[in-house]
Amino acid sequence: MASDNFKILSLRQLLQNILKHYDRKKKIFDLPEELFYYPGQDVPYKFERFGVILENPIGVAAGPQTQLSQNIVASWLTGSRFIELKTIQTLDELDIAKPCIDMQDEGYNCEWSQELKIEQSFSQYLDAWIIIHILKDKLGIGSRQNPGFIFNMSVGYDLEGILKPNVQWFINKMLDASEELKQKVDSIKDIYPEVSQLNINPKLSDNVTLSTMHGCPPGEVEKIALYLLNEKKLHTAVKFNPTLLGKKELQDILEKTGFETNVPDRAFEHDLKYPDALKIIDNLKNAAEDNNLQFSLKLTNTLESLNHKDVFPRDTDTMYNSGKSIHPVSVALASKLQQEYNGELDISFSGGAHAFNIPKLVSCGLAPVTVCTDLLKPGGYGKQQQYIEELKKAFSENSAKNIEDFIKNTAGIKDKGKHCG
Repeated sequence: MASDNFKILSLRQLLQNILKHYDRKKKIFDLPEELFYYPGQDVPYKFERFGVILENPIGVAAGPQTQLSQNIVASWLTGSRFIELKTIQTLDELDIAKPCIDMQDEGYNCEWSQELKIEQSFSQYLDAWIIIHILKDKLGIGSRQNPGFIFNMSVGYDLEGILKPNVQWFINKMLDASEELKQKVDSIKDIYPEVSQLNINPKLSDNVTLSTMHGCPPGEVEKIALYLLNEKKLHTAVKFNPTLLGKKELQDILEKTGFETNVPDRAFEHDLKYPDALKIIDNLKNAAEDNNLQFSLKLTNTLESLNHKDVFPRDTDTMYNSGKSIHPVSVALASKLQQEYNGELDISFSGGAHAFNIPKLVSCGLAPVTVCTDLLKPGGYGKQQQYIEELKKAFSENSAKNIEDFIKNTAGIKDKGKHCG
């Protein structure tokens, strides 16, 4: 099946569309103003990450909603504050089978990387970065002194690819987009003159999530992460696969869920093994400390499974499971790893998060919590209002003044802990 091609709007076109529709209808991308997230001054669930105070600990995981600038803006507008950008790789002329995503109850997909050229991906991310700063100014959202949100790079899938010129160019531009930022700002000054006075940082990101393909050798995972820490000086998260939990425990959990997900033996054979993961974690923690950087885990990636759907092309034998079916697997893996490290690991979470389990995840110290599957279902970005309302209610019920209080009060202990079990 031939791939569909994205149609990309210029920054100028997109900004004109946004300003026109907001001024006339108080809507942006058909999202009514009532769904916009205004954090207020004394939000108890503010969250610090990489020296930035996030206006809440919720965000979007790398996926369809973080590939085009308008989707990134819509994610931020309705509440996402940790924005994991769509994963890029050196191979940027992929033929993606369509349809490639099926979201009914649990989720399945057969796509795994960006559908744009790397230069286009960077341009989309920069356009979104600029527009968010403009909307912060126009709508009075958040503080002028603090951005309140983070763009998180996501790269893969092997060290050879990451060392290629196009990926190196991308990382370097994300670290310093001064030239491109000036050009783009100059191109829209007549539409929004105030943009010249905005303090838009040319550094879009100083942090990265390493996404490795299912079956990436343990040594390769460590080599890439060490390179990102030691050479690129990036705060680095490594995304682990659900299979790290082990075949018996994972399959026992899946059997209890009632979903039809069928994980082939090869997934356990070629994925990272638990003892290898512990060695990698130890080495990367040390490397991060040596570089005065932050190292964290991202739990979890999607789960490799056999294609039992009629949605995808017939020659697609493997698909990747996400959403509520992998939620208990991801939580179990987080618990296992935190017990291994006495609750001291820094773990961000993505695996079947939704309005009613996000407060519980945050109370376990699993933050930021990023969502993909739930936002691809009916309701879309507007669901984030409910995420934040449920989080606000949980903080109020626990009389928590901040996230540390929330963790302590929920656990009924005096000292802060990150244990989830």
